[in-house]
Amino acid sequence: MTIREMTFEDLDQVMIIERENFSVPWTEEGFFTYLLRMDALFLVAEEADRVLGYCGVIMAADEGDITNVSVKKDCQGRGIGSALVTELIQRTGQAGINTLFLEVRAGNRTALSLYEKMGFEHMGIRKGYYTNPTEDAVTMNRKYSR
Repeated sequence: MTIREMTFEDLDQVMIIERENFSVPWTEEGFFTYLLRMDALFLVAEEADRVLGYCGVIMAADEGDITNVSVKKDCQGRGIGSALVTELIQRTGQAGINTLFLEVRAGNRTALSLYEKMGFEHMGIRKGYYTNPTEDAVTMNRKYSR
């Protein structure tokens, strides 16, 4: 498995993963717009020309906001999400980011466990943040130790 920066050519495969994992998926145009931005970093995990998962972050000054982490349903449980987040942490740290933030559905125990293992700490709850279905978001952050 290789982790590399997402390209426009990846969008067809990324959109399949996005739709299978999110009740309110991003649009292809949304991804396209972020790929054009200098303050964004999106990564894909790839194996034999097949995108297995992706993640992204938007950076401002010394902070980053993780926008999404998603893995193909038939590839979950293989450590792909962990590998993507590890690489994202490394690359954003090299870019001068001191703190990463994210929101995750309160009921997504798998993601919460992953983020906790990777050093993210709970900050609070955003009531009714998600829709379809309505659910609270757990806000988390991870500070870099330098």
